[in-house]
Amino acid sequence: MVKSRHLIALDLDGTLLTDEKTISSQTKQTIFEAKEAGHVVVIATGRPHRASIQYYEALGLETPMINFNGALVHNPFDKHWKISHTPLPVDTALKIVDSCHEVNVRNILAEIQDNVYLDQYDEAILDIFRSSLPESMRENEPFYIGNLKQQLQEDPTSILIHPNMATVDDLRSELNNEHAELVEHRNWGAPWNIIEIVRKGINKAVGLKQVADYFNIPREQIIAFGDEDNDLEMIEYAGVGVAMGNAIDELKSIAGQVTLTNEQDGIGIFLSDYLSLKVRTT
Repeated sequence: MVKSRHLIALDLDGTLLTDEKTISSQTKQTIFEAKEAGHVVVIATGRPHRASIQYYEALGLETPMINFNGALVHNPFDKHWKISHTPLPVDTALKIVDSCHEVNVRNILAEIQDNVYLDQYDEAILDIFRSSLPESMRENEPFYIGNLKQQLQEDPTSILIHPNMATVDDLRSELNNEHAELVEHRNWGAPWNIIEIVRKGINKAVGLKQVADYFNIPREQIIAFGDEDNDLEMIEYAGVGVAMGNAIDELKSIAGQVTLTNEQDGIGIFLSDYLSLKVRTT
């Protein structure tokens, strides 16, 4: 085993993935070399399991995966791994649904791990969710459509709000004034301008610490890559926090390192240099 084993945490969108939602061959080969050298590679994403598993399998991972920005930490292929699921209390979720209805948002979704509850039918949103489904889930789609006040019976992992832009400030004020002690909320940005809500205190750094503790890897030997505001805590927590060249300015300002963009093999080039990997070209 490598003398100085590192834990490498990879965000997906805008980081590991190109703009076409693929992993470049050069970055993939570098990650394979890092694994062969004894380093531990994990995915840390805001995506659910169903929209992440194809990339997990493409990298040949057997490690835990951090989904929903830390609200779910699990190992897809190791049933002995103790799942960490930290959902929102359902009563809090329903109060947020009420707040959304008061300001006439376009739509609301609740996710309970891989199951999706959609308040109002929306073909465009369903198409996006269908496109991310693995083959194993396409025959029995995990989508439920109808009034969330009636449909939602369990604690949701996350809530996604598609607001009207004219009232988005009112909604954010409502979330801050009425629910700040119970929830965290982030904006996905264009083109959907989705507001994502998870339980208070949940972020990628929380999930990453669980994984690091499991592998007994110290904080200073964690390398984390990200590009958006949901990566802030993880990049700040990691001993080696790396912002992509395409990252938001706020993330770059707190990251210890800045690499090339997701379109320029930023992850692969950084890891090859930092870990002194001898990467075989394909």
